[in-house]
Amino acid sequence: MSIPAVLERLSYRYPAVFVDAVTQHTPGRRIVAVKNVTVGEEFFQGHFPGTPLMPGVLMIESLSQVATLLLLAGGDPPVGRAWLRAVENAKFRRQVVPGDRLDLEVTLGRRRGCIARASAVAKVAGEVVAEADLVMAVERRSVSRDGAPVVHETAIVDPGARLGEDTVVGPYATIGPHVTIGKRCRIGASSVIDGTTEIGDDTEIYPLASIGLAPQDLKFKGEPTRLVIGRRNVFREFVTIHRGTAGGGGVTTIGDHNLFMAYAHVAHDCHVGSYTIFGNAATLGGHVTVEDYAAISAYSGVHQFCRVGRHAFIGGYTVVTRDALPFAKTVGNRARIYGLNTIGLARRGFSAELIGKLRRAYRHLLQHNTSRALEIIERDPTLRAPEVEYLVRFITSAKRGVILRRPLRRLDEPVDVE
Repeated sequence: MSIPAVLERLSYRYPAVFVDAVTQHTPGRRIVAVKNVTVGEEFFQGHFPGTPLMPGVLMIESLSQVATLLLLAGGDPPVGRAWLRAVENAKFRRQVVPGDRLDLEVTLGRRRGCIARASAVAKVAGEVVAEADLVMAVERRSVSRDGAPVVHETAIVDPGARLGEDTVVGPYATIGPHVTIGKRCRIGASSVIDGTTEIGDDTEIYPLASIGLAPQDLKFKGEPTRLVIGRRNVFREFVTIHRGTAGGGGVTTIGDHNLFMAYAHVAHDCHVGSYTIFGNAATLGGHVTVEDYAAISAYSGVHQFCRVGRHAFIGGYTVVTRDALPFAKTVGNRARIYGLNTIGLARRGFSAELIGKLRRAYRHLLQHNTSRALEIIERDPTLRAPEVEYLVRFITSAKRGVILRRPLRRLDEPVDVE
Protein backbone atom coordinates (compact mmCIF):
# COMPACT_ATOMS: atom_id res chain seq x y z
CA MET A 1 0.00 0.00 0.00
CA SER A 2 1.39 3.40 -1.01
CA ILE A 3 0.39 5.45 2.03
CA PRO A 4 1.33 8.94 0.72
CA ALA A 5 -0.37 8.33 -2.63
CA VAL A 6 -3.63 7.27 -0.99
CA LEU A 7 -3.57 10.14 1.49
CA GLU A 8 -3.29 12.58 -1.40
CA ARG A 9 -6.95 11.68 -1.95
CA LEU A 10 -8.00 12.99 1.50
CA SER A 11 -9.35 16.50 1.06
CA TYR A 12 -8.75 19.20 3.68
CA ARG A 13 -6.17 17.17 5.56
CA TYR A 14 -3.29 18.39 7.72
CA PRO A 15 -0.24 18.69 5.42
CA ALA A 16 1.80 16.06 7.30
CA VAL A 17 1.24 12.31 6.96
CA PHE A 18 0.38 10.79 10.34
CA VAL A 19 0.67 7.14 9.32
CA ASP A 20 4.05 5.42 9.40
CA ALA A 21 2.99 1.85 8.56
CA VAL A 22 -0.01 -0.42 8.16
CA THR A 23 0.24 -3.58 10.26
CA GLN A 24 -3.15 -5.20 9.59
CA HIS A 25 -5.59 -4.73 6.73
CA THR A 26 -8.84 -6.49 5.95
CA PRO A 27 -10.05 -4.64 2.83
CA GLY A 28 -13.42 -3.01 3.28
CA ARG A 29 -13.66 -3.98 6.95
CA ARG A 30 -10.76 -3.14 9.27
CA ILE A 31 -7.28 -1.63 9.29
CA VAL A 32 -4.60 -1.13 11.95
CA ALA A 33 -1.78 1.38 11.43
CA VAL A 34 1.09 2.86 13.44
CA LYS A 35 2.15 6.42 14.14
CA ASN A 36 5.44 6.95 16.01
CA VAL A 37 5.21 10.22 17.94
CA THR A 38 8.61 11.93 17.93
CA VAL A 39 9.85 15.10 19.60
CA GLY A 40 10.64 16.54 16.17
CA GLU A 41 6.96 16.94 15.25
CA GLU A 42 6.41 20.59 14.34
CA PHE A 43 3.22 20.94 16.40
CA PHE A 44 5.13 20.31 19.65
CA GLN A 45 6.77 23.74 19.27
CA GLY A 46 3.58 25.43 20.37
CA HIS A 47 1.70 22.64 22.14
CA PHE A 48 3.12 23.24 24.62
CA PRO A 49 6.64 24.68 25.09
CA GLY A 50 8.30 22.73 27.89
CA THR A 51 5.41 20.25 28.11
CA PRO A 52 4.94 18.75 24.64
CA LEU A 53 1.54 17.11 24.14
CA MET A 54 -0.02 15.81 20.93
CA PRO A 55 -3.20 17.85 20.31
CA GLY A 56 -6.45 15.90 20.36
CA VAL A 57 -7.41 17.30 16.97
CA LEU A 58 -4.28 15.75 15.45
CA MET A 59 -5.16 12.37 16.97
CA ILE A 60 -8.47 12.69 15.13
CA GLU A 61 -6.52 13.67 12.02
CA SER A 62 -4.40 10.51 12.37
CA LEU A 63 -7.51 8.36 12.65
CA SER A 64 -9.07 10.14 9.65
CA GLN A 65 -6.02 9.36 7.55
CA VAL A 66 -6.21 5.70 8.53
CA ALA A 67 -9.91 5.68 7.67
CA THR A 68 -9.02 7.07 4.23
CA LEU A 69 -6.56 4.22 3.71
CA LEU A 70 -9.30 1.73 4.55
CA LEU A 71 -11.81 3.36 2.20
CA LEU A 72 -9.59 4.12 -0.81
CA ALA A 73 -6.65 1.68 -0.78
CA GLY A 74 -6.59 -0.95 -3.47
CA GLY A 75 -6.36 1.11 -6.63
CA ASP A 76 -3.08 1.71 -8.44
CA PRO A 77 -3.06 4.64 -8.77
CA PRO A 78 -5.60 5.21 -6.01
CA VAL A 79 -8.87 6.66 -7.25
CA GLY A 80 -11.63 8.64 -5.64
CA ARG A 81 -11.52 11.27 -2.95
CA ALA A 82 -12.45 11.31 0.73
CA TRP A 83 -13.62 13.99 3.15
CA LEU A 84 -13.99 13.95 6.91
CA ARG A 85 -17.61 15.08 7.35
CA ALA A 86 -18.17 14.71 11.09
CA VAL A 87 -16.65 13.49 14.36
CA GLU A 88 -19.05 12.00 16.89
CA ASN A 89 -18.63 10.71 20.44
CA ALA A 90 -14.98 11.74 20.62
CA LYS A 91 -13.23 10.92 23.91
CA PHE A 92 -9.62 11.53 24.92
CA ARG A 93 -8.51 9.22 27.72
CA ARG A 94 -4.91 10.23 28.38
CA GLN A 95 -2.09 12.43 27.11
CA VAL A 96 0.13 11.44 24.19
CA VAL A 97 3.75 12.59 24.47
CA PRO A 98 6.98 12.23 22.46
CA GLY A 99 8.17 8.64 22.44
CA ASP A 100 4.70 7.09 22.35
CA ARG A 101 3.70 4.70 19.60
CA LEU A 102 0.11 5.17 18.51
CA ASP A 103 -1.71 2.07 17.32
CA LEU A 104 -4.57 3.35 15.17
CA GLU A 105 -7.46 0.97 14.55
CA VAL A 106 -10.40 1.80 12.29
CA THR A 107 -13.35 -0.52 11.69
CA LEU A 108 -15.77 0.30 8.92
CA GLY A 109 -19.43 0.48 9.93
CA ARG A 110 -22.63 1.27 8.09
CA ARG A 111 -22.42 2.78 4.61
CA ARG A 112 -25.16 4.64 2.79
CA GLY A 113 -24.43 6.02 -0.65
CA CYS A 114 -21.26 8.11 -0.48
CA ILE A 115 -21.34 8.34 3.34
CA ALA A 116 -19.41 5.83 5.45
CA ARG A 117 -19.25 5.55 9.23
CA ALA A 118 -16.24 4.14 11.00
CA SER A 119 -15.30 3.34 14.57
CA ALA A 120 -11.80 4.64 15.35
CA VAL A 121 -9.59 3.90 18.36
CA ALA A 122 -6.05 5.07 19.19
CA LYS A 123 -4.00 3.09 21.72
CA VAL A 124 -0.61 3.41 23.38
CA ALA A 125 0.82 0.16 24.79
CA GLY A 126 -2.64 -1.41 24.66
CA GLU A 127 -4.30 1.44 26.56
CA VAL A 128 -6.97 3.49 24.81
CA VAL A 129 -5.92 7.15 24.54
CA ALA A 130 -8.59 8.40 22.11
CA GLU A 131 -11.68 7.09 20.38
CA ALA A 132 -14.34 8.52 18.10
CA ASP A 133 -16.94 7.70 15.49
CA LEU A 134 -15.93 9.18 12.14
CA VAL A 135 -18.31 10.12 9.33
CA MET A 136 -16.49 10.03 6.00
CA ALA A 137 -17.68 11.04 2.52
CA VAL A 138 -16.28 9.11 -0.43
CA GLU A 139 -16.38 10.07 -4.10
CA ARG A 140 -15.43 7.38 -6.57
CA ARG A 141 -17.46 7.99 -9.71
CA SER A 142 -15.59 11.05 -10.96
CA VAL A 143 -12.45 9.20 -12.04
CA SER A 144 -11.88 6.37 -14.47
CA ARG A 145 -10.43 3.02 -13.58
CA ASP A 146 -7.36 3.47 -15.78
CA GLY A 147 -6.58 6.98 -14.52
CA ALA A 148 -7.60 8.66 -17.77
CA PRO A 149 -9.14 12.14 -17.43
CA VAL A 150 -12.93 12.31 -17.35
CA VAL A 151 -14.43 14.97 -19.62
CA HIS A 152 -18.12 15.77 -19.57
CA GLU A 153 -19.79 15.27 -22.94
CA THR A 154 -20.75 18.95 -23.15
CA ALA A 155 -17.25 20.28 -22.40
CA ILE A 156 -15.14 21.68 -25.24
CA VAL A 157 -11.54 20.48 -24.92
CA ASP A 158 -9.18 21.21 -27.79
CA PRO A 159 -7.29 18.13 -29.03
CA GLY A 160 -4.02 19.96 -28.35
CA ALA A 161 -4.76 20.38 -24.62
CA ARG A 162 -3.02 17.99 -22.23
CA LEU A 163 -4.92 16.69 -19.20
CA GLY A 164 -3.31 14.73 -16.35
CA GLU A 165 -4.48 11.48 -14.80
CA ASP A 166 -7.74 11.52 -12.85
CA THR A 167 -8.50 15.10 -13.88
CA VAL A 168 -12.23 15.81 -14.18
CA VAL A 169 -13.67 18.42 -16.55
CA GLY A 170 -17.22 19.55 -15.79
CA PRO A 171 -20.09 20.37 -18.13
CA TYR A 172 -19.72 23.23 -20.62
CA ALA A 173 -16.11 23.94 -19.59
CA THR A 174 -13.83 25.23 -22.36
CA ILE A 175 -10.11 24.37 -22.54
CA GLY A 176 -7.85 25.83 -25.22
CA PRO A 177 -5.17 24.13 -27.36
CA HIS A 178 -2.10 25.29 -25.43
CA VAL A 179 -3.32 24.36 -21.94
CA THR A 180 -1.54 21.78 -19.76
CA ILE A 181 -3.40 20.57 -16.67
CA GLY A 182 -1.82 18.30 -14.04
CA LYS A 183 -3.10 15.23 -12.26
CA ARG A 184 -6.25 15.02 -10.13
CA CYS A 185 -7.49 18.50 -11.02
CA ARG A 186 -11.15 19.52 -10.97
CA ILE A 187 -12.38 21.89 -13.67
CA GLY A 188 -15.81 23.29 -12.82
CA ALA A 189 -18.81 23.79 -15.03
CA SER A 190 -18.68 26.62 -17.58
CA SER A 191 -15.14 27.61 -16.62
CA VAL A 192 -12.72 28.77 -19.33
CA ILE A 193 -8.99 27.97 -19.52
CA ASP A 194 -7.08 29.35 -22.48
CA GLY A 195 -3.72 30.66 -23.65
CA THR A 196 -0.39 29.03 -22.94
CA THR A 197 -1.36 27.98 -19.45
CA GLU A 198 0.17 25.38 -17.12
CA ILE A 199 -1.78 24.20 -14.06
CA GLY A 200 -0.22 21.96 -11.40
CA ASP A 201 -1.58 18.82 -9.77
CA ASP A 202 -4.58 18.77 -7.39
CA THR A 203 -5.85 22.20 -8.40
CA GLU A 204 -9.56 22.97 -8.17
CA ILE A 205 -11.19 25.45 -10.53
CA TYR A 206 -14.80 26.20 -9.64
CA PRO A 207 -17.62 27.03 -12.06
CA LEU A 208 -17.41 30.15 -14.23
CA ALA A 209 -13.76 30.91 -13.44
CA SER A 210 -11.63 32.39 -16.23
CA ILE A 211 -7.99 31.29 -16.29
CA GLY A 212 -5.25 32.27 -18.73
CA LEU A 213 -7.15 34.62 -20.99
CA ALA A 214 -5.57 37.64 -22.69
CA PRO A 215 -4.46 40.49 -20.40
CA GLN A 216 -6.46 43.72 -20.10
CA ASP A 217 -3.59 45.81 -21.44
CA LEU A 218 -3.98 48.11 -24.44
CA LYS A 219 -0.36 47.42 -25.43
CA PHE A 220 -1.06 43.70 -25.79
CA LYS A 221 -1.20 42.72 -29.46
CA GLY A 222 -1.61 38.96 -29.19
CA GLU A 223 2.06 38.08 -28.67
CA PRO A 224 2.71 34.67 -27.07
CA THR A 225 2.76 34.93 -23.27
CA ARG A 226 2.18 32.46 -20.45
CA LEU A 227 0.44 31.70 -17.18
CA VAL A 228 2.10 29.20 -14.82
CA ILE A 229 0.14 27.89 -11.80
CA GLY A 230 1.53 25.52 -9.16
CA ARG A 231 -0.04 22.69 -7.18
CA ARG A 232 -3.06 22.51 -4.87
CA ASN A 233 -4.52 25.88 -5.67
CA VAL A 234 -8.23 26.66 -5.35
CA PHE A 235 -9.93 29.14 -7.67
CA ARG A 236 -13.51 29.80 -6.63
CA GLU A 237 -16.41 31.04 -8.74
CA PHE A 238 -15.80 33.90 -11.20
CA VAL A 239 -12.07 34.21 -10.41
CA THR A 240 -10.09 35.75 -13.29
CA ILE A 241 -6.35 35.14 -13.82
CA HIS A 242 -4.66 36.71 -16.85
CA ARG A 243 -1.46 35.67 -18.56
CA GLY A 244 1.51 38.01 -18.98
CA THR A 245 2.53 40.65 -21.51
CA ALA A 246 5.71 40.94 -23.54
CA GLY A 247 6.58 44.23 -21.84
CA GLY A 248 6.16 42.78 -18.36
CA GLY A 249 8.28 39.65 -18.71
CA GLY A 250 5.77 37.52 -20.59
CA VAL A 251 4.51 35.40 -17.71
CA THR A 252 2.11 35.49 -14.76
CA THR A 253 3.04 33.04 -12.02
CA ILE A 254 1.17 31.56 -9.05
CA GLY A 255 2.79 29.23 -6.52
CA ASP A 256 1.30 26.38 -4.49
CA HIS A 257 -1.50 26.02 -1.93
CA ASN A 258 -3.21 29.34 -2.62
CA LEU A 259 -6.90 30.13 -2.12
CA PHE A 260 -8.63 32.62 -4.42
CA MET A 261 -12.16 33.31 -3.23
CA ALA A 262 -15.01 34.28 -5.54
CA TYR A 263 -14.45 37.18 -7.96
CA ALA A 264 -10.75 37.61 -7.07
CA HIS A 265 -8.67 38.99 -9.94
CA VAL A 266 -4.96 38.64 -10.78
CA ALA A 267 -3.86 40.86 -13.65
CA HIS A 268 -1.04 40.37 -16.16
CA ASP A 269 2.58 39.83 -15.12
CA CYS A 270 1.75 39.36 -11.43
CA HIS A 271 3.77 36.96 -9.31
CA VAL A 272 1.97 35.30 -6.40
CA GLY A 273 3.87 33.09 -3.95
CA SER A 274 2.53 30.14 -1.98
CA TYR A 275 0.05 29.73 0.87
CA THR A 276 -1.65 33.06 0.18
CA ILE A 277 -5.34 33.86 0.64
CA PHE A 278 -7.32 36.26 -1.54
CA GLY A 279 -10.70 37.32 -0.18
CA ASN A 280 -13.79 37.84 -2.31
CA ALA A 281 -13.14 40.35 -5.10
CA ALA A 282 -9.57 41.06 -3.98
CA THR A 283 -7.80 42.58 -7.00
CA LEU A 284 -4.19 42.86 -8.16
CA GLY A 285 -3.21 45.39 -10.80
CA GLY A 286 -0.55 44.42 -13.32
CA HIS A 287 3.04 43.65 -12.31
CA VAL A 288 2.19 43.11 -8.62
CA THR A 289 4.23 40.73 -6.45
CA VAL A 290 2.55 38.96 -3.52
CA GLU A 291 4.92 36.95 -1.35
CA ASP A 292 4.30 33.76 0.65
CA TYR A 293 1.63 33.56 3.37
CA ALA A 294 0.16 36.99 2.59
CA ALA A 295 -3.58 37.51 3.07
CA ILE A 296 -5.48 40.07 0.98
CA SER A 297 -9.00 40.55 2.32
CA ALA A 298 -12.24 41.11 0.46
CA TYR A 299 -12.65 44.02 -1.97
CA SER A 300 -9.07 45.22 -1.51
CA GLY A 301 -7.07 46.53 -4.45
CA VAL A 302 -3.31 46.56 -4.99
CA HIS A 303 -1.96 49.16 -7.44
CA GLN A 304 0.27 48.21 -10.37
CA PHE A 305 3.95 47.49 -9.61
CA CYS A 306 3.36 47.26 -5.83
CA ARG A 307 4.59 44.45 -3.60
CA VAL A 308 2.91 42.70 -0.67
CA GLY A 309 5.46 41.21 1.73
CA ARG A 310 5.55 37.80 3.37
CA HIS A 311 2.98 37.18 6.12
CA ALA A 312 1.36 40.55 5.42
CA PHE A 313 -2.31 41.05 6.22
CA ILE A 314 -4.30 43.45 4.04
CA GLY A 315 -7.65 44.36 5.60
CA GLY A 316 -10.95 44.49 3.76
CA TYR A 317 -11.66 47.37 1.34
CA THR A 318 -8.02 48.50 1.52
CA VAL A 319 -6.38 50.47 -1.30
CA VAL A 320 -2.66 49.71 -1.56
CA THR A 321 -0.68 52.23 -3.64
CA ARG A 322 2.75 51.57 -2.13
CA ASP A 323 4.49 48.39 -1.01
CA ALA A 324 2.68 46.69 1.89
CA LEU A 325 5.20 45.71 4.55
CA PRO A 326 5.79 42.07 5.53
CA PHE A 327 4.55 40.77 8.89
CA ALA A 328 2.26 43.81 9.27
CA LYS A 329 -1.44 44.69 9.20
CA THR A 330 -2.26 47.23 6.49
CA VAL A 331 -5.81 48.58 6.42
CA GLY A 332 -7.78 51.46 4.95
CA ASN A 333 -8.30 53.77 1.99
CA ARG A 334 -5.66 55.04 1.67
CA ALA A 335 -3.84 52.30 3.47
CA ARG A 336 -2.34 52.81 6.91
CA ILE A 337 -0.34 50.42 9.04
CA TYR A 338 -1.84 48.95 12.18
CA GLY A 339 1.27 47.27 13.53
CA LEU A 340 2.37 43.66 13.56
CA ASN A 341 0.25 40.76 12.30
CA THR A 342 0.74 38.98 15.62
CA ILE A 343 -2.18 36.57 15.31
CA GLY A 344 -1.11 35.36 11.89
CA LEU A 345 2.53 35.00 12.93
CA ALA A 346 1.64 33.02 16.04
CA ARG A 347 -0.57 30.69 14.01
CA ARG A 348 2.34 29.99 11.67
CA GLY A 349 4.72 29.02 14.44
CA PHE A 350 6.71 32.23 14.97
CA SER A 351 8.29 32.14 18.43
CA ALA A 352 7.45 34.75 21.05
CA GLU A 353 11.09 35.92 20.90
CA LEU A 354 10.97 36.48 17.14
CA ILE A 355 7.60 38.24 17.33
CA GLY A 356 9.12 40.48 20.00
CA LYS A 357 12.02 41.40 17.72
CA LEU A 358 9.68 42.24 14.84
CA ARG A 359 7.49 44.26 17.19
CA ARG A 360 10.46 46.34 18.34
CA ALA A 361 11.59 46.85 14.75
CA TYR A 362 8.14 48.15 13.81
CA ARG A 363 8.13 50.43 16.83
CA HIS A 364 11.27 52.11 15.45
CA LEU A 365 9.72 52.36 11.98
CA LEU A 366 6.59 54.05 13.29
CA GLN A 367 8.32 56.38 15.74
CA HIS A 368 11.19 57.68 13.57
CA ASN A 369 11.65 58.66 9.96
CA THR A 370 12.46 55.68 7.79
CA SER A 371 16.19 56.33 7.33
CA ARG A 372 16.75 56.87 11.04
CA ALA A 373 14.65 53.81 11.92
CA LEU A 374 16.61 51.54 9.57
CA GLU A 375 19.88 52.81 11.02
CA ILE A 376 18.70 52.01 14.56
CA ILE A 377 17.47 48.55 13.55
CA GLU A 378 20.70 47.62 11.78
CA ARG A 379 22.85 48.79 14.71
CA ASP A 380 20.80 47.01 17.42
CA PRO A 381 22.34 43.56 18.10
CA THR A 382 19.19 42.40 19.93
CA LEU A 383 17.23 42.63 16.67
CA ARG A 384 19.43 40.23 14.72
CA ALA A 385 17.19 37.73 12.91
CA PRO A 386 16.72 36.69 9.26
CA GLU A 387 13.16 38.01 9.35
CA VAL A 388 14.28 41.46 10.53
CA GLU A 389 16.99 41.50 7.86
CA TYR A 390 14.38 40.61 5.25
CA LEU A 391 12.17 43.47 6.51
CA VAL A 392 15.06 45.92 6.10
CA ARG A 393 15.84 44.63 2.58
CA PHE A 394 12.18 44.88 1.64
CA ILE A 395 12.10 48.56 2.63
CA THR A 396 15.40 49.51 1.04
CA SER A 397 14.55 47.79 -2.25
CA ALA A 398 11.12 49.45 -2.58
CA LYS A 399 10.67 51.39 -5.81
CA ARG A 400 7.25 52.85 -5.02
CA GLY A 401 7.93 53.47 -1.33
CA VAL A 402 6.38 51.56 1.55
CA ILE A 403 3.24 52.11 3.60
CA LEU A 404 4.20 53.50 7.01
CA ARG A 405 1.27 55.84 7.71
CA ARG A 406 -0.13 55.42 11.20
CA PRO A 407 -3.92 55.38 11.73
CA LEU A 408 -5.70 58.62 12.38
CA ARG A 409 -6.06 59.38 16.08
CA ARG A 410 -9.84 59.45 15.85
CA LEU A 411 -9.91 55.76 14.92
CA ASP A 412 -10.63 53.49 17.85
CA GLU A 413 -8.44 50.53 16.90
CA PRO A 414 -5.06 50.72 18.68
CA VAL A 415 -1.75 50.43 16.88
CA ASP A 416 0.00 47.21 17.87
CA VAL A 417 3.59 48.36 18.31
CA GLU A 418 4.18 48.04 22.03
